[in-house]
Formats: sequence, structure tokens, C-alpha cells
Amino acid sequence: MRIALDSWVLASRFRRQGTHVYAEHVFREFRCAAKQDAELSFFLFTSSGDLYNPAAFGAGPGFEVRASRLLRWDRLWRLGGASIAAARADADVLFAPVPAMLPLGRVPVVCTIHDITPVMAPSHSRAVVWQQRWFLRAAASRSRRIITVSECSKADLVKVFGLPEEKIQVVYNGVDKAVFNGQPADLNDQRRVLSKIGVEKPYIFHHGTIQPRKNLARLIRAYRLMMASNRNLDFDLVLAGPLGWRYEETVKEVHRAGGGRVVLAGAVEDHELALLLKGASLVVVPSLYEGFCLPMVEAMACGAPVIAAKTSCLPEISGGALRYFDSLSVEDMAACMKQVLEDSEVRNALVEKGKEQAAKFDWRRCAQETLAVLRQAVNS
Repeated sequence: MRIALDSWVLASRFRRQGTHVYAEHVFREFRCAAKQDAELSFFLFTSSGDLYNPAAFGAGPGFEVRASRLLRWDRLWRLGGASIAAARADADVLFAPVPAMLPLGRVPVVCTIHDITPVMAPSHSRAVVWQQRWFLRAAASRSRRIITVSECSKADLVKVFGLPEEKIQVVYNGVDKAVFNGQPADLNDQRRVLSKIGVEKPYIFHHGTIQPRKNLARLIRAYRLMMASNRNLDFDLVLAGPLGWRYEETVKEVHRAGGGRVVLAGAVEDHELALLLKGASLVVVPSLYEGFCLPMVEAMACGAPVIAAKTSCLPEISGGALRYFDSLSVEDMAACMKQVLEDSEVRNALVEKGKEQAAKFDWRRCAQETLAVLRQAVNS
């Protein structure tokens, strides 16, 4: 089976986003699979310029990194260029890890639609949202098979686009256990990272791109409400992650007068992120909408006590192992944070249940299940 891989999402501008992490790990597992199965051949397209260096994957048996001039032009690649490149490679199927291209031509497409954020929680300009929805609808209707990352997202796809359930396969993401795990942190490294971001006391933590869907303005208000009404609590709130889009409200909330101290840590590398997660007194996931929420799973894998909003896929992916709150209620969020921070037994239970649930997510399994869907697409 000859499989073409759309590398569009590996562009450096997407590096901190979950879809980039997904594509990178699945493609690496495909490379390993090709070494073990002579019937598999993969073609990963690359070009000069902005693209994250796919050559870092390394060509090997059954895994070719192939240059395509079509990829130099973003719009051309997305509006048929990927399908042309797949046809030139004589591929049996084209795998698109994000719904950012128009499936055309004779090569069937399997596309991963992680969520339908542009429909459920749009936060870009009207023009950008329109474009996102157009590609989303095109991928949903024209792909031979669709992979999604939670039962929640599958239900959204069926409801919004009227897709038949049998066209959609749920394949859960993995987590990088080499980085995000329950092993004790190196205390010297941990102190170095905390010193770099200016944190000296116990802290509450969140990581992810700063954007409206993450609901961080309410998190900051809930944190300040908790601190103001409970003088026995003394924690910083650390928000790690790059500024994404429409982040102004969150930044204004950070600088607004109030109790406690909010730290914008910016983007951090994975090994530093793991150290920060392992040192956190509490991790809060207040998102309004998610398809899988890799940051939540990373936190659980690191043995951090985690609480989350009872929205979209969060209870499903966390397996009901966490404490949950109303994402729209500052008071409920604050009360949940206070309850966990003041009860060591609750925190310990969250740690153990979280690690147990996070252990279920594996990138190799994700890649194997994805290959099964690709085979179905070829044989149907």
C-alpha cells in the first residue's frame, strides 16, 4: 500500500499547536511501521521555505521524503496540489492529518478532523472562519473516510454535517511518554525553569495557545476570587503558551488589578513544560470546546492533579477521573480550585486516577489504528 502524507501542518508556524504534534508523532510511527512491513510505502512531501524540516524524520526503508514544488504555494497546495502530488507518487491513498485541503482527483483521501471549532467556537475574523468552515465542509464531504479524535467530535460531525456514522472512525491521540510521565523531576532543572519565568512560590498551572476558546480570562477571575476569599491560600497562576489570536482580553485580565499574581510564561519547550507540570500544585483546564485536549492528558501523565470544565470531550478523554466545573461560572471554577487545593486526599486521588487514564493513550496505537482506516479506504 502506497500512502502519500500531506505535510502542510508541519509548517513552522503551527509548531506549538496540537495538530502539528499529532502529525509529527503519527508520521514518525508510520516510519517505524514501514521498517517492519515491506508492503507499506510512505511519501512525505517537503519543500524549501517555511516548512518544518520533514527531513528530520529521516528517509528509510519504505519511507521517502519527496520534494514537491507545489508545496511552496500554500493556496495551490490546499486547492488540489496535495492531490496532484499524491497522484504523481502513484499513491493508493492520501492521508491528510488536518482538514486544510480540498480532496480532488483519483487518489482517495482519509482526513483527520480533530474537531469542528470553526462551527462550535469560532474565534477568528469572519473571513478566516468562513475559509476554515469551507475547508472543513469540503474535507467532511469529499474524503472517503474521516478519522476524528473523540466520540464527542464524531457526534458533532454527524450532527452538523449530516455524515453517516460508518464514515467516521474515532482514533484517540497518544501522549509522548518519553517526556510526559510520572518520573520524578530533576529538582535543579525544575528550579532553573521556575527561576527563568520568575516563579518562587507554589503555583496553579495552565498550558496551551492563548486564544478565546481556552477561556483564560474566566480562569484568571476565578483564581482572583479564590485568592481574595481564602487568605490561607497563597499561589501564583502560571499561563504557559504562545500568544495565538484574539488574546487581548486575556492579556488585559492579566494586568488588571486584583489579588494574586498571574505569570505569562510564554511558549516553553516540551522538556521544560514537563518540569512545570510536575511542579504544579494544580492544573486547570477551563476550555469552552476541545476535540481531544492533549494538554490535559500531558498534565495527567506527569502526575499533576487536574481539574477541568465539564464541556465537549473533556469528561470523555479524562475518563471521568477528574473534578469538573461549569466553564461559564467563575464562582464554580473558583470553588472547585479551592476544594482541591485544600484537600490532599482529593489531590492524591486525582494524581493516581489521572496517570492511570493517561496511560491508555499511545501514539503507536494511534498510528496502527490510523493505518487500519487507510487500508479500509483503499479496499472500499
